Amino acid sequence: MRCTSAWIGWALCLCASLAVRAQDYTEDDEMILDLVGEDRTDPETGTDPAAEFIRCNKVAWRIPGQYIVVLRQGTHESQLQRTIRRLRSKAARRGYLVEILQTYSGALRGFLVKMSSDVLHLQPHRDFFPQKLHFLITCQIHHLSSADDGGRTQVYLMDGSVQSSHREVEGRVLITDFNNAPEEDGVRVHRQASQCDSHGTHVAGIVSGSDSGVARGAAVNLVRVLNCQGKGTVSGALAGMEYIRATLLARPVDAVVVLLPFAGGLSRSLNTACRDMVANSAVVIAAAGNYRDDACLYSPASEPEVITVGAVNSMDQLMSQGAGGTNFGRCVDLFAPGDDIVSASSDCSTCFTSRSGTSQAAAHTAGTQIASPVHVLHMMLHYSISNTIDFLSLSESHRLTTPNLVAAMPPAIKTSPNGELLCRSVWSERSGVVSTDRVISRCRQGEEMMGCSSYAPEGVRVGETITMNGGHMECIAHNGPAGKGVYAVARCCVISGLRCQVHASPEQGQAAQCVGPQHHLTGCTSMSTAEISSDSHPRHSQGKRCTVKEGVTSHAICCHAPSLECNLLENISADKDQVEVSCPSGWTLTDCSAVSRGSAILGPVAKGNSCHVYGVTGVDGAAGAAVCCRVAPLEQQAATPH
Repeated sequence: MRCTSAWIGWALCLCASLAVRAQDYTEDDEMILDLVGEDRTDPETGTDPAAEFIRCNKVAWRIPGQYIVVLRQGTHESQLQRTIRRLRSKAARRGYLVEILQTYSGALRGFLVKMSSDVLHLQPHRDFFPQKLHFLITCQIHHLSSADDGGRTQVYLMDGSVQSSHREVEGRVLITDFNNAPEEDGVRVHRQASQCDSHGTHVAGIVSGSDSGVARGAAVNLVRVLNCQGKGTVSGALAGMEYIRATLLARPVDAVVVLLPFAGGLSRSLNTACRDMVANSAVVIAAAGNYRDDACLYSPASEPEVITVGAVNSMDQLMSQGAGGTNFGRCVDLFAPGDDIVSASSDCSTCFTSRSGTSQAAAHTAGTQIASPVHVLHMMLHYSISNTIDFLSLSESHRLTTPNLVAAMPPAIKTSPNGELLCRSVWSERSGVVSTDRVISRCRQGEEMMGCSSYAPEGVRVGETITMNGGHMECIAHNGPAGKGVYAVARCCVISGLRCQVHASPEQGQAAQCVGPQHHLTGCTSMSTAEISSDSHPRHSQGKRCTVKEGVTSHAICCHAPSLECNLLENISADKDQVEVSCPSGWTLTDCSAVSRGSAILGPVAKGNSCHVYGVTGVDGAAGAAVCCRVAPLEQQAATPH
């Protein structure tokens, strides 16, 4: 789409109302509209554009008549004011009143407007319109204990009111002067303090309560965005984040956690604001939501830069709540206790109560942050308890992509435990079924991609490739002819001084290889347009190269870090359709490859520190290769795994 400086992109968010529930909900729809020129015509066709409305998937959550208008990044303040004046002028000529409720100048530049929906059809400059929605709160949790008291951490809690005089949180909670909660709806609403304070008080107690808190030394700063019914708006959440951002600019602190105990439908604007907070070194933690659904359908849980927390019960199984329960899927980073969690009650200043939900689960992980956001995530994952959750109730795709990790706080916070290389697998969504369909997996800010693979549940795939976008690697998986969908799986890692680069094979059938003695081969990809399930095999003994068959291209991922060393492990079975290759203790899996032996391969799957390769059932033989890396301990010589 062509653009000129005279054109301004808009994003409007239609609001929605929600039923009263003790859950964390936010929502945001989007409308995609063509860019329009100064002469009120489409720059491509010269005609008025047709608006494509992508409606909110939760009709009951829409708030009629309120819109968030988001302008393009880099838009000057004068352009924002000019846009407001033109909107008012054009609406007034048609007899419509436009009321500007708020302007935004932080991560998002735009404004909140109250107007008739008919004005949508009058706009001369439309690009995309994410609809503004309501969100509800989420309850419930379990208790983790930590040796770190969180004494250096400032936690910004975006919630309803908090009973700051409760003995659990007295002197630990600052009620800021920010309040952007909507009016309560319904005629039976009574604003008793105990009702308005119930959720926020319980969550604050989990974070820093003197008896029930996981980080008793952490300071909690309340930013009120939810009303007494536990409802809020996307516009209120955006304003709250701008308030936090401005506060931190005026009074910087060493460690900041922003806790978001609410969830709702997909919101591009809310996700963008969260991403901006992380880019400014804040750890943003969100509740996955209590809807027994895919967390990727909700915001802020769907934002990749956010640490999204699901809830488990006392048996470390998925939390259930009647017809609801914890959300799950690839957008969840880990789970934490979230069932019958005892914390402060707003009924009196010495009362306690138990509640359940992903709000409480998220609060359990919000106590301590003295490292970068990505290191905090990897620390949580490193110390989590694995493979305790039974995922049989989930669909096959969700069993495959949901992390089986339950949070367990470390004995002390460290930037990198014992100087270890830390890695995690990042799954994409499943691709479409057209032969040319593809999907992309990316790492977070601060991570390096050390491996890239693809997985096809039905065994039809043509491989994966790596491209560079803005200086960052993207792992791309390609569906095959008659394929039923494929996943891209990136292996994303952190360690001090880690830098990775990618080298492509010069021609089809030729190996891709690392250049220079300081770079180690940490992963290989393969891509073939001529056959299904082609694979690239790492060969460390042949000059750190990725060997391929005729007609296949490859990418070699080559990484360098101080004292980094890598080795290759293989496991070949002639009579089994599954093989497993595990890295030894002290070594970290960076790449998992399927080695084709003439049989159909569904693809490799990295689970924790092990590489699993699955062949088609009934076909004899499967082979797997794992690249294992570590930072060599200073006090001992490097030992090669066998």
